[in-house]
Amino acid sequence: MLMTDLDFEKILATLSRHEVRYVLIGGLAAIASGSPFPTEDVDVTPERSAENLDRLSRALDELEARVYTSTEPLGVPFGHDGASLGRSEVWNLATSFGRLDISFHPNGTTGFPDLARDAFDVSVQGVVVRVASLADVIRSKQAANRPKDQRVLPTLREILASRHPRNRPEA
Repeated sequence: MLMTDLDFEKILATLSRHEVRYVLIGGLAAIASGSPFPTEDVDVTPERSAENLDRLSRALDELEARVYTSTEPLGVPFGHDGASLGRSEVWNLATSFGRLDISFHPNGTTGFPDLARDAFDVSVQGVVVRVASLADVIRSKQAANRPKDQRVLPTLREILASRHPRNRPEA
């Protein structure tokens, strides 16, 4: 049964149960670094090996993932395996626990190895999740340059600057 409310803990637990290697990006990654802004989805960048994509495909089956569109917010069914998932750069999905967006090369990054380099671990109800650094989240949101990203960037930059004095903007 697909639903629209986000239960990110269950999405992350499912990815973990299937041993999917990924970095959490986007709004949830920003929240893990102190952002006060809510999010409506889970954004991840998976590692792109064939084995990992096969695990991701099995996790998506368990999540009852469907392709999200603006005209079909509960999603359109789609068949997939690891190879077919790897042939697209972005998947916008509706799952039984809310929205899941998969981006293999988020704006401003070169993908999983780039993001994994500075990622840190967070425990979410006993599940260890690799989370993109706040600097990488900012870099990606700057490159995307969407209105919703532009609204949160000043606050994210302030949070980063408060943690790292060398990142403070010059007066």
